[in-house]
Parts: sequence; structure tokens; C-alpha cells
Amino acid sequence: MILRLRDRELDLSAPVLMGIVNATPDSFSDRPGPKDPEELAERGLRLLADGAAIVDVGGESGRTDTEAVPVEEEIARVVPVVERLAEQGALVSVDTWRGPVASAALDAGATMINDVSGLSDESLVAVCAATGAALVITHTQAPPKTKAFPRYDDVVASVREFLGERMAAARAAGVEAGRIVLDPGIDLAKTPAESVELLRRLPELAALGRPLLLAVSRKDFVGALTDRPPAERDAGTLAAVGAAVEAGTRIIRVHDVAGARDYLRVRDALANGAESSLALAAELRREAV
Repeated sequence: MILRLRDRELDLSAPVLMGIVNATPDSFSDRPGPKDPEELAERGLRLLADGAAIVDVGGESGRTDTEAVPVEEEIARVVPVVERLAEQGALVSVDTWRGPVASAALDAGATMINDVSGLSDESLVAVCAATGAALVITHTQAPPKTKAFPRYDDVVASVREFLGERMAAARAAGVEAGRIVLDPGIDLAKTPAESVELLRRLPELAALGRPLLLAVSRKDFVGALTDRPPAERDAGTLAAVGAAVEAGTRIIRVHDVAGARDYLRVRDALANGAESSLALAAELRREAV
């Protein structure tokens, strides 16, 4: 499967990793406080070196205990980072739900818009259609920056119906099918148990025919299962990554790209075998003194 991102293409015949760059002072997972664009761009480049195929830059935290960021401030946070990464040839995604932010990010060199609001802003869809940017459509039943737990008779059936409808709307607005990615919205207006159920039944969503993106890194459902705070959830995250890949997920959004890369490499070798020339470099046989 090939994903088209403006004038570029990404081969999704094997799962790829999306690294996270939070250009926010209040992320649930990163250190608090302002962050310099140069520092953030360097983090993005490290993620690419660690094995990320895409860098996802966000200028507003998804936390529901903080107010929405003014559009101008969100643009000011993400555009300098996008420009620096795009100059280095990176495939840059921007995590936003607002059309003006998407437009500014695409002008700065982004190739994908990761909309976690379920296409709440029609102007964002229009921008993606006009530029040929890839578009991530995410399931949620809560408005941006709002905490809600709606009742689902069958959470998987509801997510599948929602994503099918939003995909049809994006197609009608001019977004080509080959540029659409679907995200079931793990933990977004869902209880931990509902997130687990979605992960267990991902093949039902893969049947929609578009690549799935899974954002499971350090999420609440992992914390609920392990009784650990966000920074200590990477081991649990890898278990969710394994389930996602087994179900056919093509894009995995994670904080710890190097750890996820190592996991996927070992998993692939155990499933498909390793080349006979596989050997350990001498300098890696023991820790350096």
C-alpha cells in the first residue's frame, strides 16, 4: 500500500513509525515549559535517525484540563519547527484540528495533517484537498479540548461507521482516497476498556480499506493496566504496538521511536527469519567501561 503525501509517496507494505514532537509547554508526557524551535527540530531529526518515517509536530496539547490555544499561538509554535524539518527533507505531519493552522503548516513544508477531531473544521479538509496533503481522520465523539465518555452499544461498530462517513465526506470534498489514513482514536472519548476492545478488534476497521494509524504511546489505557504514570508506560506501549501490527496497522505513532524500532525488528526476524549473515558487532558485546 502506497500513501501519497503531496508530491511524495510512502511505502506502507511494512509498518512505519511516526515520531512525536510536542511543541507545547503542557504535554502530558514531555517535560513542562516552553520549548525552543531549534531544540524541537533537533528532536525531530533524532527521531528520524532512530527510525521514524514521519515526524508529527503538535502545537496544542490534547489535555482537556487546559484551554484551547489561540490559532496565532499554535501557528507560531509549529511553523518554525516544520520549516526546519522540511528543509532537511523530513516527511512532516502536523497534529491540528484547525484549518488556518493546517494551511500555515503546509505552506511551511508539511505533507500530512493529523486531525484528531474527526474533521470538525471543514476548512481543514478543503486545505488538504487543494494541496494534496495526506489526511488522518480520527474517531472521537468529543469536541476538541473537551472530556466526554459517550455510551457505545458497540464501540467498534460505532468507530467503523463514523470513520466510513467521515472518509466519504473527505472524498466528496476532493481528498483523494490514496491520501487518507484512518485512526480509531484510542482513549479519545473512550474508557480504557473501550480502547482495549478497539485494539482487540482492529481487523474490523482495517476492512475499511485505508491504512490505519494507531496512537497508543503512553496512553491512559496502558496506565490503567499497569498502574504507571506516562513516562513509565513504554513497555506496556510495546505490547499494544505488537497487537496493532498483528492486526495490520501501517503507521504507529510513538514517543520512543528507537525502542519501537528495535521491537519491530526483532518481531520481524522471529516471524520471517533473519539473514544468515546476521552477527553482533564486537563493540556491542559488552558495555563500554
